Order: sequence, then structure tokens, then C-alpha cells
Amino acid sequence: MSTAAELRPADPAVGTAGDRAAVRWDLALGAAGVLLVIAAAVAPHLLATDPRGNLTSTVAPLLANGDPHVGWGTPFAVLLAVAGVAWGPTVAQRLSWRQLLGATYVLTLAWSMSLAMVDGWQRGFAGNLTSEDEYLAEVPRVTDVHGMLQAFTSHIIDYQPGRWTTHVAAHPPGAFLVYVGLDRIGLGGGTFASLLTWAVGCSAGVAVLVAVRVLAGRAGGPGGEQLARRAAPFLALAPTAIWVAVSADGMFAGVSAWGIALLALAATRTVRRPVVAAVGAGVVLGFGIYLSYGLVVLGVVAIAVLVAARSWTPLLPAVLGALAVVALFTALGFWWLDGYDLVVQRYYQGIAADRTYSYWIWANVAALVCAVGLATPAGVRRALAPARLRRRDGLSLLVVGALLAVVAADVSGLSRSETERIWLPFGVWLLAATALLPVRHQRAWLAAGAVVALAINHLLLTAW
Repeated sequence: MSTAAELRPADPAVGTAGDRAAVRWDLALGAAGVLLVIAAAVAPHLLATDPRGNLTSTVAPLLANGDPHVGWGTPFAVLLAVAGVAWGPTVAQRLSWRQLLGATYVLTLAWSMSLAMVDGWQRGFAGNLTSEDEYLAEVPRVTDVHGMLQAFTSHIIDYQPGRWTTHVAAHPPGAFLVYVGLDRIGLGGGTFASLLTWAVGCSAGVAVLVAVRVLAGRAGGPGGEQLARRAAPFLALAPTAIWVAVSADGMFAGVSAWGIALLALAATRTVRRPVVAAVGAGVVLGFGIYLSYGLVVLGVVAIAVLVAARSWTPLLPAVLGALAVVALFTALGFWWLDGYDLVVQRYYQGIAADRTYSYWIWANVAALVCAVGLATPAGVRRALAPARLRRRDGLSLLVVGALLAVVAADVSGLSRSETERIWLPFGVWLLAATALLPVRHQRAWLAAGAVVALAINHLLLTAW
């Protein structure tokens, strides 16, 4: 275990942060993020069009409406933001590694819950998964799980008797099975479903830290643990917390992040049984594509892990683990490719036909900026430095993988709006790039992210 003193030496990778040109670029990228969000908010009014089609929103690019308000979560959120900015970077350097992981998780839980409580218990948290378009609305219909899986695809297409609600139809049955399972063991209802989603979603940042520690800095520069420590406060206080606790996509982010982390541990052989970790990674990531069709593009991040670790040994056991999940779902009656094909049809039956591609191809990115904060674009620029890419730095490759996943999702046209939550599984990996920001500027960038989160949650009423 590295001591705090060992983790403080000069960092050549961010030593250039003292260069005025590099700092100006950081500020320019942060400003560009602000301008992008403003442009996305103003464009629909200038063009006199509603880019959301039949979903009314006054505050594009987010799915939200203007509604300045405060709640009993407000003072807790402000206090956590102030404490995290003031002491987060210092504490992250002084804690032991296990303590850091625990502290990151606890702060993420507290930050996300305090933001949710700005809207109150029911509206802000417990009621989010109970609306008529959400998963829990369909749970009472399931009397036979096997039968449900066999007939799942027959209920995807809209405008037919017995069609699934929007969120059940738009995803494979994995997430629906999770909430059905909770109900079967006596933990039904919005409160328990939200608690599980919150607990799993908030763990995503911890998984990112685990992966960064073993992959980053392997080709020179600061050690992976040092970079993970620098990223920890940003992962804990990210604006992603607004959505990670109250939408199923937060759970998707948590599950998939741990799949990637297990693969990183297996590829770097930093666990006793790397083969078991590789199989586990395959099982988790395989289950991930049954939570959301879009998670299949996280395969790019998985490849980035293997390239960064310079090891393809875990590939076969990971693939076998994933195929076991595919085989199980197929044997129970659900074929993934049929579901995907029908979901595309369902998507274009409704909102996709009315959501302008030419607008959302860039406004989606503006929504992502709202979720990951203004520090992330600056960190991403540093991660894409040619020198880092030439030496196949692990942190840079993770960021490249996440960027490619975002591009694939964006260009597909199957992500039009709501990407502040839909792209959470990609956004948590982009947040890792904040580790490359100058240490002396950490608090300023942390404050900028916290202000973004507080402003969104207090000035808007988000759909989640």
C-alpha cells in the first residue's frame, strides 16, 4: 500500500499544467461546454421548433421544465458541496486505498440523495420508477417469469393490446427482471426499487477508481493510484448524481462499470484468480446488454482495457462468461437480436420520428456536458494528448473507449434526447479524465461541477 507521502511527488504528466497555454486550453474547453449548453437551450426558440416532438420541455437539452424551487435536501446538498470542494482533494490523498473507496461511495450516496431530496421523497426519489411509463407499472402483470420472457418480444411494438410501457419495451428484460425479483421477495414498490437503483448506481465511481488504479500510469507518468486519488472527488461530486439515483440507467452504469473493473483486474493480473475475474467480467458485461441494448457499445471500453493492459489472455474466459448469459436468456425464450430489431421499430413509431436528428446529434453532447460537469471536457483534452496515446496510457485509452461509445450511440440516432441519463454508463468513464487536471486547480473545477449540479436541481424540475 502506497503511503500519502509516496503519492505526492511531482507529476510530469500534469507538470505542464503550470504552462499558461495549457491552462488557457482548460478554460477554453470549460467555456465551450457552457456555450454548447446555451446554444442547445436557445436553438429551439430561434428555429421556432420543438425538437422533442410530443414531449414538451421548456429547457432543452435536458428533459426538464423551468421550476425554481428548494427543498429540505437543499442545505445538505450545499454543505456536502462546500465540504467536498474544501477538503475532498486533501482527504483523497490521506486515506488508505480501501478507506478512499469507501469514502467515495458514501459521499456519492449522500450527494445524490441530498440532490434528490430537493424535490422531496416521493417526487425526487421513491416515485420515479412508478410512473405509467416505468418498469414498476408492469410488475403486477408478471405471473410467470418464464412465460413473460417467452412472450416478451410480442409486446414490444406499440399500438397493440398488451404492449409494454415505454421503458419496459425500450430495454431487454434484464432490468425488468430485477424489479420483478424484488417484488417476488417481498420488496416491491417504488421505495425498494429506488433504493436498489441508488445503491448500485452510486457504486459506479468506485469501479472506475479500481480500473484506473490498475491501468493508468503503466507507461510512465504518475502512478495509477495517484491518478485515481485525483479523480475520486470529481466522481463523488459529479452532476451525474442528479440522475444516477433515480433512473434505471444509473443501475446500468453501476453494473457495467464493475464489469469493466473486473476485466481490468483480470488483464493486469492484480487479483489472485484472474481467470475467475475474467469470467466474472464476462458474466456482468453479458448481463449488461440485457439491461440496455445500448450497453453493447461498451465493448469498445472493454477492448481499451485489454490494449492498455497489453494482455488478451482474459478475452476467451470473458467471452465464455458473456455467452453463458446469452445462452441462458435464449434458452428461457428471449432472443436479443429480435428484441433489438423490434425496439428500433417501436422507437420510430413514436418520439424518434419527431425528434430532429440534426439538432440532437450535437444537443445530446450538451446534455452529456450537464451530466459530467465542466471539468470533464478539459480533462478529456489532456487525456487525448498525442504523447499519452502513443504510449498507450491506460487512463487515456479508457477515455478514448468511452468517447467512441458516445459517438456510436449518437450517430446511431437511437439516442435523441435524455442522454443526461441514457449515457451515464459512458459518462462515468469520461469523468476519470479529471485526474489529469492540475492539482492546484482541482478545487475550482470541483466547485464548477457542484454549482452545475445545484443549479440544475434547483432551477429545473427534471423528469428524473
